[in-house]
Amino acid sequence: MFWYEEEIKRLENTIIEPKSDKLRLVLYGSSSLTLWNKIQKDFPPFDVINQAFGGSTLAACCWFFERVIPRCNPDIIIIYAGDNDLGDRRHPEEVFLNFQNMMQLIDKHCGNIPVGFISIKNSIARLNIFDSIKFTNKLIKQEIEKNYPNCTYLEINEAMFVKDAIDTRLFEADGLHLSKKGYELWKNKINELFLNQFLSNH
Repeated sequence: MFWYEEEIKRLENTIIEPKSDKLRLVLYGSSSLTLWNKIQKDFPPFDVINQAFGGSTLAACCWFFERVIPRCNPDIIIIYAGDNDLGDRRHPEEVFLNFQNMMQLIDKHCGNIPVGFISIKNSIARLNIFDSIKFTNKLIKQEIEKNYPNCTYLEINEAMFVKDAIDTRLFEADGLHLSKKGYELWKNKINELFLNQFLSNH
C-alpha cells in the first residue's frame, strides 16, 4: 500500500473546517470521486468533504480508513470503490469481503450513520471484466439488503446503458473516467436514490 502514502498524507493534512449547520457528506473511494471537481456545487445542501484518492482499491480504502475518515466526523458517507480491484484481476469474492470490512470500519469509527454505496460501473475500457463487475455488484447489493439497513445500494450502472450498450457520451476519451455528462447522471441518481431523503428532515 506504500504507493498511496503521499496521497494519504495530503488527505491527513487537509484542514477540516468546524461543522456547519449542513449535514457533512464525506466521499471515499477512487478516482471517479477524486476527479469530480464540481462536487460541492453539485450537492449544495451538504457540507461535502472529498476523501477519495486516485487509483485506490476497496482494499486500500479499508487499509487507510482510520487515518482519513474518522477525523472528518461524517454525518453521511458515500463510497465508490471496487472498480480498480476488479481491474487488477481481484476476484469478486475478495471485493465483497472488503466491502464487509468497510462497513465494519464505518460502524466502529463513525457509528450507525447513513452510507451510500455506488454500484461499480461498467466502462468501455473494462468490458473484459463485465461479468465480474455484474457479479460483484450482485453480491454487495444482496449483502446490503440482508444485513445493513443503514446502507443504500445506489444502482447507477443501469442508467449508463443505452439499448444494451454503454453510453459512450458518459466517458472521457480513455473510456474509463467519467465525462461532464457522466457526472451529471451520477449527481441526479445519487440525489434521487439517496440524498433527497435527508433534505426534508434537516
